[in-house]
Amino acid sequence: MKRRGYDGVAVCAPVSVKYRRYSINSAHWWVGRALHALTQRSGLRPVDLDGLSVSSFTLAPDTAVGLTQHLGLSPRWLDHVPMGGASGGIALRRAARAVQAGDADFVACVAADTNHVDSFRKTLSSFSRFAQDAVYPYGSGGPNASFALITRHYMNRTGASREDFGRICVAQRANAQRYPGALMRKPLTLDDYMGARAISDPIHLFDCVMPCAGAEAFLVCRDDDAAGLGLPFARVLSAIERHNAYQDDPIQYRGGWAMDRDDLWDMAGIAPDAVDFLQTYDDYPVIVMMQIEDLGFCAKDEAAAFVRTHSLTIDGDFPHNTSGGQLSVGQAGAGGGYLGLVEAVRQLTDEAGETAVPDARIGLVSGFGMINYDRGLASSAVLLGRA
Repeated sequence: MKRRGYDGVAVCAPVSVKYRRYSINSAHWWVGRALHALTQRSGLRPVDLDGLSVSSFTLAPDTAVGLTQHLGLSPRWLDHVPMGGASGGIALRRAARAVQAGDADFVACVAADTNHVDSFRKTLSSFSRFAQDAVYPYGSGGPNASFALITRHYMNRTGASREDFGRICVAQRANAQRYPGALMRKPLTLDDYMGARAISDPIHLFDCVMPCAGAEAFLVCRDDDAAGLGLPFARVLSAIERHNAYQDDPIQYRGGWAMDRDDLWDMAGIAPDAVDFLQTYDDYPVIVMMQIEDLGFCAKDEAAAFVRTHSLTIDGDFPHNTSGGQLSVGQAGAGGGYLGLVEAVRQLTDEAGETAVPDARIGLVSGFGMINYDRGLASSAVLLGRA
């Protein structure tokens, strides 16, 4: 069955609450800050927010429904999307369907996490039952080891080198120097990247995101409602999500994007060469390469050659992660799954400031999350267009 499009759905009011390396505030506080900023930007009152979608790893024991009491909200549509780096695209896709169905008029989508000194270890210890039962007892302590396995497998399969991954990291750091919210703005050279200490070979220091605290948010509504509020908006052209794709692959080297990308492009009526910028989920550069391939920008196993022959900076021929991505902005937990989407909305509503891609009309945002051991289980992608 042909998928129904997303006609009439707008994304607007992009919000970022400035990141901090550590925070003593709770995730609830960060969500509250983001929602306050969202209402200030949109001119809506809290009572007008009749839909709410929340993504967070440090909100426990609360979920989205617990937040409604904390924040004095009473939505008629509610979603909890604890899917890490895929959360932004999934939250948007589901909120868009709610708006199309009339189940909600204004859906606030927010992702936020705090980062106490010990937050990341606590989150990791209870992240997945699979890890608790089958991985941790054998000494694999977290995502660095898992992504080292995936990265080494990808390198062996494709011939990609550390220098190829480094080109991604260096370009993103150059972009971050133009993004005021980035926590890491010190220039990074390829020599710096290559000389960095090993973390879990072949993963080195600059391949890894830095956990931090922060929040991201946006508003989903009908395009005529956005226009009525005087809000610049981006249109939703298409969206996909997929979970546990290619489960027979011994070690992950592709994601769910490859299963559904034909629907993604067909729904929007465009091809990859129509895209003016790409925002990928970048917890590690190997996943960036997978997304470039699986979304159709190059053939499978050819992303290394692609990054060698394209410039990924804002003013390059393939603008990528224009804010600097998580590798330079920081990873605010589940907020990392919203970072590229919020930046994409800014790009398409003339709110990107120094990171603006000239004349950008179409952007693609992709997400990836929920790593167990040798693979991530969730993937998403959204095509957005200028109104």
